[in-house]
Amino acid sequence: MTYDEFNAFCRALPATTHVVQWGGAQVWKVGGKVFAIGGWADGAPAYTFKVSPLSFEILKEQPGLRPAPYLASRGMKWIQHHAAPGLTDEELMQYIAQSHRIVSLGLTKKLQRELGLPSS
Repeated sequence: MTYDEFNAFCRALPATTHVVQWGGAQVWKVGGKVFAIGGWADGAPAYTFKVSPLSFEILKEQPGLRPAPYLASRGMKWIQHHAAPGLTDEELMQYIAQSHRIVSLGLTKKLQRELGLPSS
């Protein structure tokens, strides 16, 4: 997946906003909360996303994936796809969509309604 494809996919998810921060990373948010980051690797494309506790335990051991630098070291369940073989583009999109859902569900019910997001 290229950064252009990553950005197009994230843009298509409901109620998202985009900023470039943290040294040029493509940061995607829903309701002001980060759900996906494109960047942060040593020159190679890298994609970081929030996962469930179970997915974190499974994915952190897969080749090309790792606990996300900075985020996971603070106890958060974030994975970074940083090298081959990693995930297929389809799998990566599914995890990014799931990250969007996890973060959306953590927003207040009022904000979920304001953004037109499902609350369950």
